[in-house]
Amino acid sequence: MLQRTALTSDAIRARFSAAMSAMYREEVPAYGALLDLVAEVNAETLAERADLRERLVATDELARISDERHGAIRLGTAAELAMMRRVFAVMGMVPVGYYDLTEANVPVHSTAFRPVGAESLRRNPFRVFTSLLRMELIADEGLRAEAEAVLGRRQIFTPAAVALVERAEAEGGLSEADADRFVAEVLETFRWHDKAIVTAELYEKLHDAHRLVADVVSFRGPHINHLTPRTLDIDKVQARMPLRGIAPKAVVEGPPTRACPILLRQTSFKALDEAVAFRHGGGWVPGQHTARFGEIEQRGIALTPKGRALYDHLLTETRKIVRPAADGSNAADYTDALERTFAAFPDDWEAIRVQGLGYFAWSLTDAAQPGQGELTVDEALARGMIRPDPVVYEDFLPVSAAGIFQSNLGDGAQQEFAASPNQRRFEADLGAEVLNEFHHYAGIEAATLRACLNALI
Repeated sequence: MLQRTALTSDAIRARFSAAMSAMYREEVPAYGALLDLVAEVNAETLAERADLRERLVATDELARISDERHGAIRLGTAAELAMMRRVFAVMGMVPVGYYDLTEANVPVHSTAFRPVGAESLRRNPFRVFTSLLRMELIADEGLRAEAEAVLGRRQIFTPAAVALVERAEAEGGLSEADADRFVAEVLETFRWHDKAIVTAELYEKLHDAHRLVADVVSFRGPHINHLTPRTLDIDKVQARMPLRGIAPKAVVEGPPTRACPILLRQTSFKALDEAVAFRHGGGWVPGQHTARFGEIEQRGIALTPKGRALYDHLLTETRKIVRPAADGSNAADYTDALERTFAAFPDDWEAIRVQGLGYFAWSLTDAAQPGQGELTVDEALARGMIRPDPVVYEDFLPVSAAGIFQSNLGDGAQQEFAASPNQRRFEADLGAEVLNEFHHYAGIEAATLRACLNALI
């Protein structure tokens, strides 16, 4: 039977994300500098924007700002993905959403493991964008066989990590001591290793197929390739990165700057060229590998299917005018086209709500009083008894994720992939269905509105 000192999954996730952050700051010092910059910009923004501070306080999100992070990993096999699902389940993280990155020339499909309950998100919102290599997209059959053989021989989880997952599943959780061991053991899966498990010759062949393939196949484990703090003003962080000796990517991914932020905007500092060693006979030869970087995100409102369709349409129209080059040579032209095209998306909370473009969570105001009878939403709003606040988008955008990957993997000509979503195959490999994010956000809106209107009857 589980000891009374068992930790909640939220507490285990908080310990794990803190340990991950500390490890990554030690491995990638520039990430620590990025965290300092984001904290500075967030403090300034809150001091300048009383309305923003008020909204964050009202929705109980203010305390989340400094803790908000996500990471990303890339896995090689279905077995790795299925075990990773079980690992994340111990931390209260479930797979949300399906992302096909082949549409942007990246041979993976992905999900995001994250908490979904409001209280769990308040406790710790850490999420991990997790990609699985699409082995069938490696055109060279011989190379594909070599890659499969390499991946088939590796074990990315320690035996102790596997045993602790099995204990958590059998006993419904972990004691505090076991939770600490679990965090330490699972952290080994995400740790950087500078010795490859392939020869330099095989690495180059994998690299020529696609740089991401080389990153997934060539090492002992799926080293965390970035962590991400949340900022309240991504444009200010982007402008200040060079002043801190941090080289940013040329274009902020996602929608343009707006008064009412939507979905997700992301930028990053460029990936590091890191010294690695490749197998050669009975020894090693020196080489280099580029994979790890630091990312920043600014989150806005979650969009409804109607709002997301408009967003996707406007992004497609923008890229018909200017497709951003990985080297940043047309960054100004792309930003200008993005801003002009997205003028068609309402930049006012009430317009977004009335047109059904975004999801809102409802709460009672100080003016709320019971005994009103059955009111409609408009009647309760007119009496000032309820208020809608934007539901924060907790998920990802495939084109933006691919843009971050590409800017950090290089802009050399590589194999082109046709969009080929295969959610059924992904879920079979995962061993579970992914949660539909639209249904989840709609549920939040419906539940909060129903609770408010019921309280007024």
